[in-house]
Amino acid sequence: MPARIELRSFWVLPVLVSLAAGVARAEDGDASLPKRPTIQANRWAEDWSVLADPRLRTEPFDELKYIPLWATDPKSYISLGATLRERFESNNAAGFGTGNTPSDGYFLQRLQVHADVHFNENWRAFVQLEDDRAFDKTSISPVDQDRLDLRLAFLEYVNTFSGGTLKARVGRQDFAFDLQRFVSSRDGPNVRQSFDAIWADWETGAWRFIGFVSRPVQYFDVRPFDDTSNDNFRFSTLRVERKVFGDKELSGYYSLYERNGAKYLDAFGDEHRHVFDVRFAGNAQNFDWDLEAMGQAGQVGTKDIRAWAVGARTGYTFVSAPWQPRVGLQVDAASGDHSPGDGALGTFNPLFPNGYYFTLAGYTGYVNLVHLKPSITISPASRLKVMGAIGLQWRETTADAIYVQPNVPIAGTAGKGSNWTGAYGQLRVDYAFNDHLTGAIEAVHFDVGDTILRAGGHTSNYLGVQLQYGW
Repeated sequence: MPARIELRSFWVLPVLVSLAAGVARAEDGDASLPKRPTIQANRWAEDWSVLADPRLRTEPFDELKYIPLWATDPKSYISLGATLRERFESNNAAGFGTGNTPSDGYFLQRLQVHADVHFNENWRAFVQLEDDRAFDKTSISPVDQDRLDLRLAFLEYVNTFSGGTLKARVGRQDFAFDLQRFVSSRDGPNVRQSFDAIWADWETGAWRFIGFVSRPVQYFDVRPFDDTSNDNFRFSTLRVERKVFGDKELSGYYSLYERNGAKYLDAFGDEHRHVFDVRFAGNAQNFDWDLEAMGQAGQVGTKDIRAWAVGARTGYTFVSAPWQPRVGLQVDAASGDHSPGDGALGTFNPLFPNGYYFTLAGYTGYVNLVHLKPSITISPASRLKVMGAIGLQWRETTADAIYVQPNVPIAGTAGKGSNWTGAYGQLRVDYAFNDHLTGAIEAVHFDVGDTILRAGGHTSNYLGVQLQYGW
């Protein structure tokens, strides 16, 4: 208990400092100066070289955000940083209350510290440590707690020549594609996903070509620095991106997902899954859209894989109306296994999904699913967003189970009941106090259908309250 109090006291000074700094910038800002970088979810994506200009060092501790290495090279520097996220969650029925899961209320804490070392404009090294803790949680999973471990550690080379830019990284890193439906850094749960990988991409004009080979990191919480990757789990990708019709995004990729000893309801053995994905996204005349489709083939043990998924998010924003309301519609579908025992596996594998693509409650997995979600989002203030949504869910086939995040089948549902899974209401509020401190509240109420009721589950409620500080 004393450790919990000590770690949470980390909030007090940075929050007060950041609030004061935000006021100072508002009063003393100079529009002629370059903008300071924004705090991002992936801290390695930030570029603090602009602080080579002393006029931009307007906040406390800026001397640690830009520490020059060589006086003659402003691109040679060290930047230190940290992120702290505190979240309270109350979930009265994880997994819809099946499996004797008790009602639970607990705190999740994620602390990250990093060092970004730029040797010159071409070479850099990035190292990030992460400490994830779950206080008072009844059942702790690998995505809840991982105390003091190496999250990222990679060496990067960047160079521009022949009309393009080459980027290469080797070491522990993370990937996040598009809306992160299927390949994400898993920011929703407490423990983020990392990969030990070799990555390269080439950007020229409207084109970008990406390739990597990786071993996903597996998480343990026995002792510090015990996370590891091994050759039993591999993920490799070739991806092409292009800007079309102006700034619209068109991309496609092929991935090979390999895992030893994979287990599905109708298959067991080594998994060799070929993944084919295409996506088109953009906006025009107040409409926005993000459309993605994925097909999967290969083998799990002796079973042939035949799986698919589609996802669409579309919306229209009334830019001239008060609070600029956006009316949105989300449609998702993923295959299940139609005929157990037939030599083929139709259960879709969501790969490395984002923990908040549906909701933070974890009631919905991207497996054997048909999902329809209308929503409305408003912005009553410049830093405030409020979203309300209703989700309707069915199974793609009753022969397969109902799944919760990420791809966990609910016992007693496969081959039983109807397609109807249930309906939920979601309310989410996001507020940015300033450039460093953000807050969020999310509430979800899920009314389950008869199939879950007969499996021993019940209607479920989730509440999450979060504060996150980035320096």
